[in-house]
Parts: sequence; C-alpha cells; structure tokens
Amino acid sequence: MAVPVAFFALFFAYPVTAIVGRGLKAEGDWQFGRIGEVLSRPDILDVLWFTTWQALASTALTLLIALPGAYVFARFDFPGKQVLRAVVTVPFVLPTVVVGTAFLALLGRGGLLDELWGVRLDTTVWAILLAHVFFNYAVVVRTVGGLWSQLDPRQEEAARVLGAGRFAAFRRVTLPALAPAVAAAALMVFLFTFTSFGVVQILGGPAYSTLEVEIYRQTAQLLDLPTAAVLTLVQFAAVGGILAVHAATVRRRERALKLVDPAQTSRRPRGAGQWALLGGVLLTALLLILLPLGVLVERSFDGPGGYGFGYYEALQSVGAGGSSTFLVPPLEAVGNSLRYALVATLIALVIGGLAAAALTRRAGRLVRGFDALLMLPLGVSAVTVGFGFLITLDKPPLDLRTSWILVPLAQALVGVPFVVRTMLPVLRAVDDRLREAAAVLGASPLRAWREVDLPLVRRAVLVAAGFAFAVSLGEFGATVFIARPDNPTLPVAVARLLGRSGELNYGQAMALSTILMLVCAVSLLLLERIRTDRSGEV
Repeated sequence: MAVPVAFFALFFAYPVTAIVGRGLKAEGDWQFGRIGEVLSRPDILDVLWFTTWQALASTALTLLIALPGAYVFARFDFPGKQVLRAVVTVPFVLPTVVVGTAFLALLGRGGLLDELWGVRLDTTVWAILLAHVFFNYAVVVRTVGGLWSQLDPRQEEAARVLGAGRFAAFRRVTLPALAPAVAAAALMVFLFTFTSFGVVQILGGPAYSTLEVEIYRQTAQLLDLPTAAVLTLVQFAAVGGILAVHAATVRRRERALKLVDPAQTSRRPRGAGQWALLGGVLLTALLLILLPLGVLVERSFDGPGGYGFGYYEALQSVGAGGSSTFLVPPLEAVGNSLRYALVATLIALVIGGLAAAALTRRAGRLVRGFDALLMLPLGVSAVTVGFGFLITLDKPPLDLRTSWILVPLAQALVGVPFVVRTMLPVLRAVDDRLREAAAVLGASPLRAWREVDLPLVRRAVLVAAGFAFAVSLGEFGATVFIARPDNPTLPVAVARLLGRSGELNYGQAMALSTILMLVCAVSLLLLERIRTDRSGEV
C-alpha cells in the first residue's frame, strides 16, 4: 500500500486540499460559515438535486442497455467480434465537447431527428441521458463481460438440470457471481455521470447544471472561488459516502469463483432467441455508437467546396486560414497524446496493480478505507485538480509546472481507479487454496503471485491497460489546465479549435476527433488480439 498511498497523497490530496483551502480562507482564517450560506441557496439546491437524479437515471439506463451487450461479448462468438468490441470502447475516450456537438447534430435543430420526424431533444434531459449511455456503454460491457466470460457455464447448466428455469438459474447462480463486477461498473458509471461537465453544458443548455458545471462556472466565469470550494467539498463528501456504501455492500457478496479460459465459454449463437439477442445488441451498437461517430466522420470531410481532405491537410500547418490557435501544427497533438497515454498507462498499472494486490488481502478497516479512497479522483472536480496542480507543483523539490510528466500524472490519477476496479474482482475470485498450496510446496509470496495469480488475472491486466490507455487519451478536464501550448493533447486541441469561430476551425476539430477515434480503435483492436492470443495460455 505504501507506493499507492504516497502517489495519491502527493498528486491528489495535496493539490485538492490546497485549492479548497484558498477558497475557504480569508486573511488567514477559516470561513466555515460559508458552507451553510452556499448550501442554503435555492439555485445550489437545484443543482444538487439534478446532479444526483440524472446520475442515478443515467446509471440505471446504462445497465439496462449494456448488460445484454456484456452477455453477448462474453458468451457468443461471431464474425467481427474483436472489431466491434474496440468500436464500442471508442466513445469512452472522446472529449465531451465533441460528443456533445455530435449529439447536438443528431438531436438538435436541423439534426437527423428534426429532419426525419420534426423532433428535437436538445435542452432536454433525454439528450443528456442518451449521451451518458453513449459514453459509458463500454464500461459495463468490458468490466462485467470480462468476468462473465471466465465464469464456468457448467454451474448454471447444472442448476438447469436440477429443475431450475433459465431465469432462476441465472438469478441464483450467475448473478451472485457477477454482483461485484456489476457493482463496480455501476459505481464507475455513476461517478462519471455525477461529475458530468461537457455533455450537460452543451446539451442541457442553461436549464440544467451539474456540480461540475457549476464549479466551472463559479471558478472561470464568476471568479467566486469560495462557492466553488464549498461545492468541491460537497462533491467530495458525496462521493466518499457512496464509495463507503459500495465497499461494504460488495464485500458481503464476494466469494471465490471457478474461473476458466474464456475460449471455453464462447460459442456461436443457437436458436432464434440467441440470434435475436445478438441482433438486438448489434442494432443498439449501430444506433447508439456508430451513428454519432458517423456524424463526426462525415463532418470532417464536408468542406466548403464539397467533400474532401481539406480539413486534414490544414492540420499539418500552423495558422491555417489565418488561425493562431496553436504554436505547432495541430497534427503534432496525435504524437503527444500517444506518448502521454503510454506513460500514464504504465503509471496506472503499477499504482493500480499494487493497490489491487493489497486490497485482495481484506486486512482491516484501513485497507477498506483505502479501497474507497482510490475511487475519489473519479468523483472530484477535474477543474479543482487542474488548478491544484498549478498552484502546488511549482516549487522545488516538486517544480513540475513546466515538465512533460505533469500531464501523464494527471491522466494516471483517472486511470488508476479503472485498473483497480477491473483487476480486483478477478483477484478476489481466485481461490486462496491455490496460493496456500503453492506456499506449502515452497513458493515464496512473490513466486506464488507470479505462478498462481498472474496467469489467472493476465486477461484482467490487459483489459485494465486498455481502459487506462483509453482514459488517458481522452482525459480533458485536468489536462486542459496543465498541457503546454507547444505540446497539446488531442482533446485539448479539439477544445481549442471548437472554442474559436470559423468553419475551418470547426472542420479541423472534427478531423482531429476522427483521428482520435481511429487511434483509439486501432489501439484497442491490437489489445484485443494480444489478449485473445494469450488467453489460451491461462
């Protein structure tokens, strides 16, 4: 636990505490009375209610739509499965401003629904909920499906032989085994929607505001740092309470499971019902995932003189069309993002792997509290973290403000919870008797972990690496404050282009977004092939 604790203390707790302290201090004295004043305001109460309500609704809707997809990817073998698995993960890395713009083109004035049926959903809660499902579909599919594919189907088949119906066998055998993974996926979806920013700001309009949106508004627009500090504390306390309840609930349901090679559980669909389920999942992926992505691709080629590569060609030069948005060609953001994401993934795997190994032991309240602490970066305002980095990591011996490593560190903060949540259910499902047998035969703890745990969790490690890499590619909230002007990341570059008027800037933003999608899809596809090739070794 020592290394993860030191990492989070230095790069999370210290910056957040510093920025909150500046907001609640006046002339050296703490002003705790501001908390009650802010929380008694009707507009803030409305923000708190909407933040909670939409997060619960988004989580429930995401589980309802994505759990059938998790089953299909875990149990069915069909052509194009690896490609589709990579495609459904792409939305998770897209900058929120891009996704908001894409859904606005689909659901807003002049969008696809407006043209076909005269229906507009922008500035409604339904647009926000659908965009959240678009973002988080892959979280459920990969987190739940990863464990589901390793569950021995013969246990459920034995229950069927003993007289249980299909639903009863699933409810009594499979669902309890999946409960920790489902709870972990639901927790991640809730935290992301609870702190939603870009989607709500673009699609919700002035009528809807989450805590994250309100913190940004109070900080960047109204310059009211005390109110922003109070809202950050509220967000922090709410997320901490949710994580504590989650940890206690999941712990009571965890048990050792018999895990098998995923190749043994996957087969072609049988019967009309299974083919219909597969068709329904493919149709959902087409309408929910591919349609918004298709809008981005179409707009990246739709130039003022007709379809072509004009926007892509403009990415290779500085100040194309009179724009001075960048100090370097925007295309350099691709290489920057890949380098940052690789370093952030390595950091997240080391920190998250050590944390997951420590949490596997279930050793007392201290470890249980650490379990909840690891998830806090997902629930704390990225605006707060970004500002905190700037005001705390600027003095020796940690003068990192001008260092390139600052961006991967911020990205790794968000990647570590995904590594832990992905690896922990599988690590805790490993039968302790296997480790004990290895110890009796003379294996050291390190060798026992290498010979027993690692082969069983290798698949989870690769899934965790994919999540960390994807999150790092698309991280925007904190990176926008610390990325250097001469080394922008892809999300920061897209946001800068969208923030400037002009058809050329907008087209370049769509082109960069398309490149980001392709980079992510290729990376995830390569990961799928590596994972599939190695799964047979387990």
